[in-house]
Amino acid sequence: MTDSTTITAWMNGYLRAWDSNDPADIAALFTDDGEYLTAPYATPRRGVDAIVAAWIEDQDQPGDYTFTWSEAGVDGDLAFVTGETRYSDGRTYANLWVIRFAADGRASSFTEWYMRHPDA
Repeated sequence: MTDSTTITAWMNGYLRAWDSNDPADIAALFTDDGEYLTAPYATPRRGVDAIVAAWIEDQDQPGDYTFTWSEAGVDGDLAFVTGETRYSDGRTYANLWVIRFAADGRASSFTEWYMRHPDA
């Protein structure tokens, strides 16, 4: 069962990977057969190697954004996280993340939904 400790540890790892763009930091977040969906109906990035490669291709630069988050809910091995991303160029996004956790605390599935603030 997923709990706040698991979610916080994973989110700390995600933020570390987001800042570092280090392949090892990214890979540590996902199971070998993990799936990463950049939108609910997008084709998922399947497998940790594909996830790492796509992350590096789409990476943000450290210091170019701020991110705040909170736990929105848990249902078994699913966690729901809400967040806000503010980029230095003025773009702001509301985020909803759905994370399915494996027993070892890595994500077996991750879906990020992001909506641009209309006034940003």
